[in-house]
Amino acid sequence: MIVTQAEPHDVTKLLAFREEAAVWLRSLGSDQWSRPYPAAKLLATIEAGTVFMLRDGHATAGTITLTPDAEEGLWTDDELTEPSMFVNKLTVAREYAGQDLGGRLLDWAGDRAYRAGAQWLRLDAWTTNEALQRYYLAHHFGHVRTVREGVAVNGGPRVSGWLAQRRARSAEHGFVDRAPNPERLRFAA
Repeated sequence: MIVTQAEPHDVTKLLAFREEAAVWLRSLGSDQWSRPYPAAKLLATIEAGTVFMLRDGHATAGTITLTPDAEEGLWTDDELTEPSMFVNKLTVAREYAGQDLGGRLLDWAGDRAYRAGAQWLRLDAWTTNEALQRYYLAHHFGHVRTVREGVAVNGGPRVSGWLAQRRARSAEHGFVDRAPNPERLRFAA
């Protein structure tokens, strides 16, 4: 399998992934990702070069967004001085479930963050999705805290405030990495 940077034509596939994941999550009793995600906002993240696709031949097995930008209101000023990269929208197609592709994508992200000079790979997860939280803990993330107050970037109530991190590190993820080399992070500590 190959990791590539997403291209504008991937918007349709990414929106379909999100809907597929939302349906699956609803079947598990979660309202995560139940709100539609604006295609224009997704396109902006693709154009910023932060969205990556996991390709299996002509099929897309998964996606991950990896950015040096933290969502506003989640991390403290002190934490934001530490070189970090942030995982968002990790999704694996249901037909590829059970192969730990998500865990391998997290390893890929940690490796990419390390090569960019990050100390931490960080994420926020849906506050009420305890199964997802256990998944991240099983993949060596440590819970930092849960933020419940405030307003999310999209203007709605804060629903994704379970914060976790793990050290960015070199990792064998088993993918062919065809994404451009990461830019070095610039931090004023």
